[in-house]
Amino acid sequence: MQGSTLSDQDFGEFQRLLYRLAGISLSPAKKALVCGRLAKRLKHHSLDSYRDYLRLLTSGREPEELQTALDLLTTNETYFFREPRHFEFLQQRVLAERKPGAPFRVWSAACSSGEEPFSLAMVLADRLGEAPWEILASDISTRVLERARSGLYAIERARHIPEPYLKEYCRRGVGSQEGRFIVDRRLRARVNFQQINLNETLPRLGEFDLVFLRNVMIYFDTDTKARVVERIAAVLKPGGYLVIGHSESLNGVTDVLAVVRPSVYRKAGG
Repeated sequence: MQGSTLSDQDFGEFQRLLYRLAGISLSPAKKALVCGRLAKRLKHHSLDSYRDYLRLLTSGREPEELQTALDLLTTNETYFFREPRHFEFLQQRVLAERKPGAPFRVWSAACSSGEEPFSLAMVLADRLGEAPWEILASDISTRVLERARSGLYAIERARHIPEPYLKEYCRRGVGSQEGRFIVDRRLRARVNFQQINLNETLPRLGEFDLVFLRNVMIYFDTDTKARVVERIAAVLKPGGYLVIGHSESLNGVTDVLAVVRPSVYRKAGG
């Protein structure tokens, strides 16, 4: 594949494939990203062109390779306590409204490598302790879910974790694990990681008090956003909250959820 380039026509095929599988609309500016992330897969399969790789993906012969390509093209950057105002809202508003003793369920609906659900778990462990609470963490990428389940991160990833949480819920590695830390097993036991494609009918998940779906819908067109939000609204408890990224909006997307503040929406009832 020496010198192989990605033609506009083949890039268009990758765009259509990713939209069909994940509802993600790749802009033309992402052509270099597709080229770079998939180049090693061409080399791995000794293929001469991206067209040959497309044929492999669409042939149905290697579904594992299709998942690998999907993993490579859908991984997003994340970090602990990203957009901290959302965690403040969780503590000051959502948990303050919770009925004492009532089970509390949260869904991190595009959890990537796990920093978001473990940030949520630290807040819930601190505020709710041994009360009944749980977190579902899902992503379309099996690769990042595998990393997330380990709860193991490079020490520099801890820089946004508040110091009291860092001391209470994170264990610094020693020996062969030096330079890394692991999230305490008490928290890991409360987080259930599961592969879920938001662009498909959801599995039976039960209802949630709170759903985080942040910095994902920027990749969806309006129709896909509407379908995804409809699915999520259906699993929100009456009075439950949906939190999206600060750069995102549901304006014109749904009338099922009412805006509480920018990037925070609530289902009627409760």
